[in-house]
Amino acid sequence: MKLIYTLMLAAACSASTALAAPLEPINLWPEGVPGEAKPLAEPESVALKGDYEIEIMSNVSIPQLTMYPAENPNGTAVIVCPGGGYNILAYSHEGTEVCEWLNSIGITAGLLKYRVPRRDQLAKHEAPLQDVQRAIGMMRARADEWKIKSDKIGVLGFSAGGHLSSMALTSDGSRTYKADPKFDSGSCIPNFGVLVYPAYQLDEKNPDKLSPEINVSETTPPAFLVVAHGDKQWAEGSARFYIEMKRADRDCELHIFGKGGHGFGFANTDEEIKQWPTLAAKWMEAMKLVE
Repeated sequence: MKLIYTLMLAAACSASTALAAPLEPINLWPEGVPGEAKPLAEPESVALKGDYEIEIMSNVSIPQLTMYPAENPNGTAVIVCPGGGYNILAYSHEGTEVCEWLNSIGITAGLLKYRVPRRDQLAKHEAPLQDVQRAIGMMRARADEWKIKSDKIGVLGFSAGGHLSSMALTSDGSRTYKADPKFDSGSCIPNFGVLVYPAYQLDEKNPDKLSPEINVSETTPPAFLVVAHGDKQWAEGSARFYIEMKRADRDCELHIFGKGGHGFGFANTDEEIKQWPTLAAKWMEAMKLVE
């Protein structure tokens, strides 16, 4: 069945539709987290915040990947990267809820719990980039086990997670750590990316250029971006990313909605921009990233 019909069916189902339970979290670095000899001084914690009671995760020392297998997998997989300014993780509305939606349209999801807050003496994204590259390699290494296709693995990131996804997407393929054949397989570049109000896209010194760690080239995989015009700090970054993809003749789709702000996640808004999951699903089908 085509994805669009699956999408329509999912929308018609009640909220109680059964979904496969997530698997046990997998430690990304079972033989030791790169550059970190001991955990953070403060323990990992989770708190519910705001009117929507968003699950906020803090002080991640042990990065993990939690797999959400689709009951009727179509072979495509997506690593979900929550946002939080590289200081916390907005783990529910930019994480678990998104994985459940992906499952509802046949996509296997992997929720990435990457290291936060920012590490002293390191660039804000350095430790998280190691984590997402390891997660991509791990997905490819275990593709048969998880019933996914190693050439249909994407990333989907929000805000800081969108920045993280941008770096993975535009990487030259060099891992930022010493690869381990037991856990790393194939390329660490995903096959596509979905960037939802991505942060930190622009060069701080020259806003007419992308950040130096984001390098669009003639080999950058396809990307889908969505942002609100009212997202005052980050809207221009999405537009610039699209322009660079266009100039490099790469496949890219950008939606800038007239209303809406930042941080609404999967569905925490009444504005029209809440339709972004439907648009992203249609784009994935049009790009033949799902069947």
